[in-house]
Amino acid sequence: MLLGRRAERRAIERLLADVWSRRSGVLVVRGEAGIGKTALLEYARGAASGFRVERAAGVESEMEFAFAGLHQLCAPLLDRLGALPEPQQAALGVAFGLRAGDPPDRFLVGLASLNLLAEVSEERPLLCLVDDAQWLDAASAQTLAFVARRVDAERVALVLALRDRSPDPSDAHPFAGLLELGLDGLGEADAQALLAAGVRTPLDERIRDRIIAEARGNPLALLELPRSAEPAKLAGGFALPDALSVPRRIEKSFQRRSRSLPAETQLLLLVAAAEPLGDTALLRGAAEYLGIDAEAAAPAKAAELLEIGARVRFLHPLVRSAVYRAAALSDRRRVHRALAAATDPQADPDHRAWHRAQATLGVDETIAVELERLAGRAWTRGGPAAAAAFLEQAVVLTPERADRARRALAAAHAAHQAGASEAALELLTVAAAVPLDPLGRVRVELLRAQIAFDTTRSGDVPGMLLDAAKALVPLDVAMARRTYLQALEAAVVTGSFGRGRRVLEVAEAAQAAPTPPHPPGVVDLLLDGLVIRATQGYEASVPSLRRALGALGDHDRKPRTAAADDSRRWLWLASRVAVALFDDETVHELAGRRVRLAREAGTLSELPAALDYFAVVVVHTGELAHAAELVAEATAIQPAAVTITEIMLAAWRGRQAKTSELYAAMVQDATRRGESAVVTVAQYTLAVLHNGLGDYRAAFDAAAGPSDSDELEHSNLALPELIEAAVRAGEPAPAAAALELLSSRTRASGTQWALGLEARSRALTCTGPTAEALYREAIERFGRCRMVTHLARAHLVYGEWLRREGRRQAAREQLRTAHELLSGMGAEAFAARAARELRATGERPHKPTARPTDALTAQELHIARRVATGATSKEVGAQLFLSPRTIDAHLRNIFRKLDITSRRRLRDMQLP
Repeated sequence: MLLGRRAERRAIERLLADVWSRRSGVLVVRGEAGIGKTALLEYARGAASGFRVERAAGVESEMEFAFAGLHQLCAPLLDRLGALPEPQQAALGVAFGLRAGDPPDRFLVGLASLNLLAEVSEERPLLCLVDDAQWLDAASAQTLAFVARRVDAERVALVLALRDRSPDPSDAHPFAGLLELGLDGLGEADAQALLAAGVRTPLDERIRDRIIAEARGNPLALLELPRSAEPAKLAGGFALPDALSVPRRIEKSFQRRSRSLPAETQLLLLVAAAEPLGDTALLRGAAEYLGIDAEAAAPAKAAELLEIGARVRFLHPLVRSAVYRAAALSDRRRVHRALAAATDPQADPDHRAWHRAQATLGVDETIAVELERLAGRAWTRGGPAAAAAFLEQAVVLTPERADRARRALAAAHAAHQAGASEAALELLTVAAAVPLDPLGRVRVELLRAQIAFDTTRSGDVPGMLLDAAKALVPLDVAMARRTYLQALEAAVVTGSFGRGRRVLEVAEAAQAAPTPPHPPGVVDLLLDGLVIRATQGYEASVPSLRRALGALGDHDRKPRTAAADDSRRWLWLASRVAVALFDDETVHELAGRRVRLAREAGTLSELPAALDYFAVVVVHTGELAHAAELVAEATAIQPAAVTITEIMLAAWRGRQAKTSELYAAMVQDATRRGESAVVTVAQYTLAVLHNGLGDYRAAFDAAAGPSDSDELEHSNLALPELIEAAVRAGEPAPAAAALELLSSRTRASGTQWALGLEARSRALTCTGPTAEALYREAIERFGRCRMVTHLARAHLVYGEWLRREGRRQAAREQLRTAHELLSGMGAEAFAARAARELRATGERPHKPTARPTDALTAQELHIARRVATGATSKEVGAQLFLSPRTIDAHLRNIFRKLDITSRRRLRDMQLP
């Protein structure tokens, strides 16, 4: 019964109407247990005239099975799987256990699911109803959240019913941020009407008021609480309810109702509660194994608890949990034993093994081995959470201590991969409780350190990794060297939040490590170069670090191997090394390669970070619009907090309020996490902002921290900002010291970018012909490299110097060039600075010519560029992880804004 809920029903009706018009069709219905979420989903199903309707429901006992909930929803649609591109077919096939293959990327499964729903909706609109979404397995929940954020242009409606949020702020759910409809209790009139309809016996007015007050408008409570009382009590002697919350009271009511049924019926209810698939044949097979008569289901149906048809369905999700929790452990084991016996070992080995494990009291190595084997299968299907669950159960069943420790360590690795850090740490405690061999002990501590680095960025982490690396030296030299490199990386990232000389301490320890027992690879060369940098200085490290970058390029050109894959893991660190070497060509190539490899592999878990870093690189090449496109793509894939490029774009564009807002959020979060490297890059961007605005004292203060950082990438970027700010703020001594440090690095590097920075910075500290020669040298060198922002700023500071020298005509030429370059790239604050200087020479700066593409959003411009190359909507959608119809919808907006009507016209346009 759906009494009241007029506003909620209208929301459902609007949602369905929107879907007909290909507008957003996603709604998350939130509320406590029993509040009416399922009833509202039923209303949606009835109101969806002309829609195809598919349903799924989260099941608490099935949360360990990766993609189980998604499979429920998509199984009836798989006849359209052949319409998807082969990589997407493979991803879904492996995820659903329909074919073997490498573990699919979670987001590629999301794209395949989106396109499958979109294909089906072409025949008629599709309504997907998902009840109890809080109990979906993690893989399904993440995939459906991915789909929900991308159905803008599809005739797909997605309605998810979800319990109220946990009060724990760390208990985030993938559906956070989607359009929500919160369900409150019924009003008094509706509550009275529902109670009157549900209670057929005389009801004392005071008792009625008490029930309504205690139920707080919860419809299921209004129906269930009176059922637990005797008629005489309803007439006037109703006992005070206990202090439990309404959902728990409702569950207790279901427990009392089920206990009143015949013993065979209670056992049948327990079988249904323990079997999450709703498979009628499986239920009957287990019932037959237990000797339960077929007629035992009738009392459960009469009591409105269970319905057996094409599927087995509890009439409310709380019935399942109420029945299972109330059962004795011996009865649960008996039921799971029956379900294992009734499950086909070939068709569904996962559930059979799981039921066998739940049926076992004590230890059983045979079942533990089977669970361990199935954990590998679960991982292959893309479910580390499921693999961890199988392995954790295997640990419980393992008789031998050594095997138990080995499996606990494997389970901890899987749990860490699944993001369950607390569970991983508990499993590590289990592993460590057993005497391990030396390598096992070190692996436990290494994983503990890696978990700490991923979760806290604690200053203790470099020391933990360092201890693990030292212990690994006599056991596994290759692993030891890899761990030393991780320790160095952690020491730099935690930086000033650590313990003083941590980078040097790690480097000195790594220096004493044995050389690799094989020809040096990327890890070895990177480690050696970074060790030399920390112990002998920047200049001494340049040759070694260049060899490391060269080796990384060689690895990428070789066939895919484990060694090549391991080298790709270090692309981010190598890109930062390239910035430290002022190697603009290499950093552009490595950062772009990282994006390309992530796209080709469909690893959307890595792609957003790769896009963000590449966007930082293209900001410095003067392609601010392209950087904004990359950020739009990254945030569309994985909405995040503040990205580095967002604050960098705001700073280069001179948006003071926006930069300050992002800076405060970024520094607060980085300080909490212990990431000093993030703080230094934020300070660098603040220095850029203030230099652009001409607030040189503020720029000087902001640049001081990153200029002195051990993080050479940020230091190299910040030093020129510090020098310019110090000179203009009247601080010659800090400017000279910074110039000396910068020059020692730029001369060792010798690239055009490096020498251009030195020439421009030194020119700012000089006078007369020497300054002019240096300004000209800077412009010439920047003209030979990718760093157009620095070229534009070299023209700017040279023009400012010429004006102050009284050479107005020469100043105008330089300032005009600076203004055109800076305006064209969108560096508005620096462009305004150039405009002010131009006006001071007596020339009126030209306003930038408006272009039709200025009206496009960053994502629309990104799509337009790709379509202009001849890519189809399906190809662009696959690249950007959107459906083809969403691309078509964007194209309609693009055509309207550009006043064109075809893709051919788009190809003819000059896109920025």
